[in-house]
Amino acid sequence: MIPFQYARANDVADAIKQIAADPSAKFIAGGTNLIDLIKYDVEEPTRLIDISHLPLRSIEQTSTGGVLIGAMVPNTDLAYHPMIEERYPLLARAIMSGASQQLRNMASTGGNLLQRTRCFYFYDTATPCNKREPGSGCSAIDGVNRINAVLGTSQACIATHPSDMCVALAALDATVHVAGPAGARTIAFADFHRLPGNTPQRDTNLEPDEIITAIELPPKGFSANYSYLKIRDRLSYAFALVSVAAALELDGDTIKEARLALGGVAHKPWRSSAAEAALLGKRADATAFAQAADWLLHGAKGYGHNNFKIGLARRAIVRTLGQAARGMPQSLSDKKIR
Repeated sequence: MIPFQYARANDVADAIKQIAADPSAKFIAGGTNLIDLIKYDVEEPTRLIDISHLPLRSIEQTSTGGVLIGAMVPNTDLAYHPMIEERYPLLARAIMSGASQQLRNMASTGGNLLQRTRCFYFYDTATPCNKREPGSGCSAIDGVNRINAVLGTSQACIATHPSDMCVALAALDATVHVAGPAGARTIAFADFHRLPGNTPQRDTNLEPDEIITAIELPPKGFSANYSYLKIRDRLSYAFALVSVAAALELDGDTIKEARLALGGVAHKPWRSSAAEAALLGKRADATAFAQAADWLLHGAKGYGHNNFKIGLARRAIVRTLGQAARGMPQSLSDKKIR
């Protein structure tokens, strides 16, 4: 056990002041990811700043008709909130497919966005990893990479983003509200998480002295035609090999608007404007869905053990879009790899 100091932030301004004064400190809310990282010696903070008591637990409608979700709202509370269930069922379903009930009860909405990426070697401090030690090399590229990325990769890193909630937030075009010493700002969800490039040690564009205060959803929630499909090795408490969030606005059988995001295949939730544009004006059928899948998976590259993910993702995209078009969301009991 590494020694560390513990402090509690009284409000957002106090939290910012404390983190800015100690670069080696870490915020802790639910701790569902950070505690694991400490146990594996991946993170070694000298100080933990408890932000779980900050007044950021409300879920409110905005003046523009959207919804503002406080960063400290537990995942379970968010999934079961009547406004989310009714207007953004895609988000509720994605949340409920992640982790376990106990973890969802503890995990905060803001913390969900900040989960570290998933890779066996990132969590194994006995192996080289550019994310832990920049310049040391990526052990996964020539190693056991079954769970790793096939899109947006680099020679420096092929880790995957682990969140289910974030895949739905990406499809819904959410916005992240953050605050820091320089003041408050917003980050489009598409710009919040980063691809590895040459700096895989940075998972997000959140500055080290900033804190997430809220996540904002736009008015449109695609509550009629949506689906979230998660394919994993076992039925519960497992990360996605591939996940798909799909949302459609239909005029009869014609697609007026489409949203499509993938999880488990890249360093961030994966979207393609070209894939969504390819669906506009098309009949909602398997042919159009297959074309969208081709666009979304353009440039996909396997590294041996994970080659299967490309074909699996293609089939999952077509299936999820079909379910969304029929208004028949994915059953939560139907998630095992087949």
